[in-house]
Amino acid sequence: MEPVSQPKKRRLFAINPVIVVLGLVSLFTDLSSNMIVPVLPIYLTSVLHVQVESIGIIEGIAESTASILKLFSGWITDRTRKYKFLMLIGYGLSNLTKPFFALSASWGQVLLIRFSDRFGKGIRTSPRDALVADSTTKEERGKAFGFRRAMDALGAALGPLVAFGVLAIFTNNYRLVFWLSVIPGLIAVVLILFFLKEKESHGIGKQARLPQIGFRNLNRRFVWFSLISTLFTVGNFSDAFLALRAQDAGMLPSLIPLAFFTFNLSSSIFSMPVGMLSDRIGRRPVLISGFVIFALIYFGFGIAKNVTWIWILFILYGLYYAFTEGIQKAYIADIVPEGQRGIAMGTYNAMTGIAALPASILAGFLWQTYGPVVAFGTSSVIAVLAALFMMVFRI
Repeated sequence: MEPVSQPKKRRLFAINPVIVVLGLVSLFTDLSSNMIVPVLPIYLTSVLHVQVESIGIIEGIAESTASILKLFSGWITDRTRKYKFLMLIGYGLSNLTKPFFALSASWGQVLLIRFSDRFGKGIRTSPRDALVADSTTKEERGKAFGFRRAMDALGAALGPLVAFGVLAIFTNNYRLVFWLSVIPGLIAVVLILFFLKEKESHGIGKQARLPQIGFRNLNRRFVWFSLISTLFTVGNFSDAFLALRAQDAGMLPSLIPLAFFTFNLSSSIFSMPVGMLSDRIGRRPVLISGFVIFALIYFGFGIAKNVTWIWILFILYGLYYAFTEGIQKAYIADIVPEGQRGIAMGTYNAMTGIAALPASILAGFLWQTYGPVVAFGTSSVIAVLAALFMMVFRI
């Protein structure tokens, strides 16, 4: 079977055209989604009068749904090699659901809409990650995943900025933000449909072993890395709680989208350089550093007493994303051979994503019962344990 692309040696900042298109798709998709993310928890608590625990349930179920589907979409990816088709379905479904946020009148309706949105994400993520991995060599993979993550973060930065402008001009009109989020989402779908060029693949030959769901055909390093990352995710609850923490510390609701802009801009700036650093020194030390950075930042969120510290922590939070998000995918691509990367990405995403459900529910419970210091402090301890396991097991 032919590979998806034939990587060539390139200059330092030259990027494979497939990666460029995927980066633009990520930019517009995250612009759309992150117009909603910082606004939704405030809308739920201020307009629909939903309790914090309910927000944890909504976010946990939504993210876990996406993660379970990533496992099956990864298996389908390895079996069919239909990267573009699966991505088109996933991105299309997510963007068709966004207008319904503007029509919601209860937290149950929001849960259903969020569920549908994440259903689409579950379909698209594994084929996208496998396509990035199969389109690059090991020597440039960190840069490629870093570039895609940088574009992803840039869109995630612009989304809250646009939401901030809409809320400032139209006096906290949350529903208008939901309606406008449809536009960049549709642009992302058009990019996939007309500009993403795959090299023709004829699938897996009859004599080749088809990928199977589960750990049996995946190597030990991948298994241990997935287990440690799942432990870390138990403490990495939804970013929606950061919006609530900012409000709790005294930040004006209209400024919260701007805070999300700062952390995503920080992530966008650092993601590609950190990815290139991982190409030079290895993924493992970069990932360990990322876990430690996360622990320090979440401890800071827990004890922060004023808005100034919240702003600083949001900026540093982008650095954590740069040290982990793209690097994790690049590391998996390094240790898993082509033809198994779809199921590997799907398995990893499923495990870490399923952990998002207890993570967000636990965070909501701890916050409601003991306060934000305990909620964020618990996450810090779990992150430190994950970093220690990465060092001890030397995977």
